[in-house]
This record gives sequence, C-alpha cells and structure tokens, in this order.
Amino acid sequence: MRLKKQKRHRKVVRFYTACFGFREPFKVLCDGTFVHHLHVNSITPANTALSNILGATVKMFTTRCVLAELKSLGESYSESLKAARNLFTARCDHEKRKSAVACIMEIIGEDNPEHFFVATQDADLRKNLQEVPGVPVIFGLRNALMLEPPSAFQHQFAKSTEEERSHMTEYEYKMLRMKKKNMLAMEEARESSGVNGSEGDLGTLAVMNANNGRKGKEVKDKVQFKRKKAKGPNPLSSKKKKNCGHAKANLVSEKMQDSNDGSETARTRSRKRKRSCKQGKKLEVTND
Repeated sequence: MRLKKQKRHRKVVRFYTACFGFREPFKVLCDGTFVHHLHVNSITPANTALSNILGATVKMFTTRCVLAELKSLGESYSESLKAARNLFTARCDHEKRKSAVACIMEIIGEDNPEHFFVATQDADLRKNLQEVPGVPVIFGLRNALMLEPPSAFQHQFAKSTEEERSHMTEYEYKMLRMKKKNMLAMEEARESSGVNGSEGDLGTLAVMNANNGRKGKEVKDKVQFKRKKAKGPNPLSSKKKKNCGHAKANLVSEKMQDSNDGSETARTRSRKRKRSCKQGKKLEVTND
C-alpha cells in the first residue's frame, strides 16, 4: 500500500513539473489548519515528512494573515503559532488582516506564478484551488500526509496549452510567408538570368539577393560549412633530425683538440719546471 501511494505521488509531482514548470526546492504554502494538524498528530519534523511525499527538498511558507488568525484563536493554538512563526513568510501586501483563505487565494492568483504547493485542511479552500490551474494541494489524514491528484479542469488546461504550443503563432506564420515570397522571387530571377544570360539580369539578381538577405534578418536557407585546409605538422611535436656522422666526427675532433691542448700545457709546464731546477743548480756550481 505504501509503495502504491509513493508511485501515485510521484506521478502527480511529475505532472506539475512537466506541465506547469515546478522546480526544486518545492515551496509549500501552509495555512493555520495544516500547521495545527501537524502539531496535534505530532508529525515532526514537518520538512522531512513533506520531502518524503514530494521526493525533493522543501521550503515551508506561511503569511502574516495566517499568523494573525492563529493568534486570535487563543491559547489552545499557542503551540501551533510558535511552529508557524518558524516558517518562511510569504509576502502579502494587506494593510488590514484578511482571512487565511482570502489571503492564500490572493497570493495564488489566477495561475500561481510563484509555483506554490498549498497545504491546508480547509475543504472549501481545497475546492476553490481545484479551479485554478497549476496548484497542487497537500492535506493531512490522521498521522499521514496526502497529495491530492490534479482535477479535471487542470488536466484540460494542460492539454489545451500543449496544443497551443504545437501550433504556429501569428508572428511565425508571417515570417514563413515572407520567406516563401523571397524564395519564389529568387527562383524567378534565376530563371530569367538563365534564359537571357545578359549582364543586366545578373546585376538585378545580385541586387535582389542582397535585399532578400537584409529582409531575412539573419535567416539562412542553407547551412554553410567551412572547408578545412591542409596544415603543416606541429613544430612542437616533430623532433629535429640528428646527423650521426657529423656529430661523431665533431665529437672526435673536439676530444683530439682537448687532448692535444692538455698534452701541450703539460709539456710546457714540465719543461719549465725542469729547466728552472737545472738552471738553478748550474748557477750555484759556477759561482763556487
């Protein structure tokens, strides 16, 4: 039984999201009777209970008129008033307090622009909301919450709007007629230029094509594709060529030069040292 109820609720939510544009997080507008029902039946937390029904995150709202009505009912509704004050407050521009039913009906309006789910235990309010397109209703049944299925009026309204979307508007029809006229004029001009083959006909054809392009307002008859040109290889991805023979020869020559330079410096250094030592000794002998 619980699975059947969940499937039914999902189907209702899918209907309103597809046909009337409801989006998450869903906004639930609660009146005093619904808040009192939650408190009496200890359905807490209310956010999770509503999110389980709708299958998405929920934001709960109320109005100042609803809070004033709960306050006027006395101490028996004091706990419900405290719970209602913790909810978000929907804007209602009423200088004087109105009844909760009148306030909610005024916020919903003719087409429910704010996409509110209305949670109430008032039978008259539920009946009135069935005549407004795109207003899902939530009510409590003992310790369970229920989502009311859409009425026949709401189904009919959704069907009519879907049919209107499938048909062309007047503006689209006018644009289509203009496009047809332009295409016929271009074909006639091409035929006349093909028969005569004179330069004057070609000039008139070019002028007509330019005028049609201006009137079309960025409407293209054929899709234009850019031709891809052949490109060279990527210089970063291609490696430089290595000349193995020249490189080896250069390395050998460099090594030979280094070795020759090293040997010459060693010889010069050794000769200088030897000569300096021998010359010093000879000088000492001669002096003696």
